[in-house]
Amino acid sequence: MSHVSNLLSISDARKLFLHSQGLYGHDFGRKKTGVLSLIEHLGYVQIDTISVVERAHHHTIFTRVKDYQKDHLDELMDEKLVFEYWSHAAAYLPMRDYRFSLPRKKLFADGKQHWFKDKKPTKYVYDRIKAEGPLQSKDFEEKKANAGWWEWKTTKQALEQLFMAGQLMVAGRKNFQKVYDLTERVLPSGINTKMPTEKEMAEHLILSAIQANGIVAGHEISYLRQGHKDKVQKALKHLIKEGVVVEVNIDKVKEAYYTTSDKLNILDDIKATKKVHILSPFDNAVIQRKRLQTLFDYDYTIECYVPAPKRIHGYFCLPILYGDRFVGRMDCKAERSKGELIIQKLWLEEGFEPTDAFLKALAKSTDEFATFNNCESVKLLKSNMDKGLLKKFREVLK
Repeated sequence: MSHVSNLLSISDARKLFLHSQGLYGHDFGRKKTGVLSLIEHLGYVQIDTISVVERAHHHTIFTRVKDYQKDHLDELMDEKLVFEYWSHAAAYLPMRDYRFSLPRKKLFADGKQHWFKDKKPTKYVYDRIKAEGPLQSKDFEEKKANAGWWEWKTTKQALEQLFMAGQLMVAGRKNFQKVYDLTERVLPSGINTKMPTEKEMAEHLILSAIQANGIVAGHEISYLRQGHKDKVQKALKHLIKEGVVVEVNIDKVKEAYYTTSDKLNILDDIKATKKVHILSPFDNAVIQRKRLQTLFDYDYTIECYVPAPKRIHGYFCLPILYGDRFVGRMDCKAERSKGELIIQKLWLEEGFEPTDAFLKALAKSTDEFATFNNCESVKLLKSNMDKGLLKKFREVLK
């Protein structure tokens, strides 16, 4: 049965989005092969430094790929199948999409500054790496009192400027610190390095967004991508006219959305799931908060950047997805030295009635998340569940 229609229910929109995101019945495969398949499908996996639980890039992949091990990313970097650069933020990107990183690199090569406006010793840094081979920031020691991340030493600033301009690439990481090398020594042979036209770039953004999300609004395609909004709108009109993209409406949502006929035709084949996913705040599925609000009526804010007295749900609360509904959030901290995952606060959304099946599914996913964080046990400190439900949940936790 064909499901092509210009009007979708909110339920179908959710299913299509979550399925395309790999959270609702989409299997990317196992281990390293699954990781590459995932990154190529989603287009990027965001990198983040916060490690109160396992870092965001590992967490996002773990959520979707069976038997994921952290060294799989390092191996894919070594094999030059993925690379580090900027998506809407720092990310792992598929090497096959390398040429679509070139427009941003050209902006920096032409003079755009990456965070810092002061003059940086870029020639000195570049020449040393050219002569000595791959180097880390620590190989350029400078003394600077009371330096915070906003007061990076000038050579670190130079490294990042050269990286953003495309003259250096990340060859790998040691203890999560970048190792930089000349781009020509990192790129695999035969990679396409031709600058995309504005039309090619816009169409790439549109089709990649639809592939990863199933259904997208116009503003979501150019999210945090300065200078692309008008070009994306122009390309959308062309792709709709050519029949490549389909414009659809979602019941009770004012804004138009875009997808493809192929995506719409798989709707009837998407099987419902009642799995619980504990997601990273930087997960591809939740990074655009407006989309969460529109499609799921889920108001989510990451509170690590909020002053402690103003936090409601906790420093690093993780969204909880159950089937096709966001039903809660938990503020977690991995006490790795004790082998204990601390749930400082578990909060279920107002109006959600947890069943025994949900509590068991949540406990299973929590136990798996604890193991992923090298923790052998789970301690729950605070929750808005009633005492009876809380007792049941604790009984099925490890």
